[in-house]
Amino acid sequence: MAKAVIEATDKNFEELIASDKPVLVDFWAEWCGPCRMVAPVVEELAGDYEGKATVAKLDVDSNPEVSFKYGIRSIPTLMFFKNGQVVDKIIGATTKNVLAKKLEAQL
Repeated sequence: MAKAVIEATDKNFEELIASDKPVLVDFWAEWCGPCRMVAPVVEELAGDYEGKATVAKLDVDSNPEVSFKYGIRSIPTLMFFKNGQVVDKIIGATTKNVLAKKLEAQL
């Protein structure tokens, strides 16, 4: 059984990204079509990288503080963090291959 994706919120975000392991955060919203296309890919990566990286999703509508802080203007936005710092990001739907390569680069 694949590990569930962690739900990121305004409250737990800073703690979540303060990891020395890579953290992939999918900024999404319920009404966003491309976000729904990326969701299964993000869930697969959570399983594939269990123990090596953290994979989280942040609903931009429910968590405006983090979305504002990181300047999220279009979704999906997928941001990669390490030790609390943004190390990479992708705006728009993308393939599992692209996301996996970017995660690998942070390991």
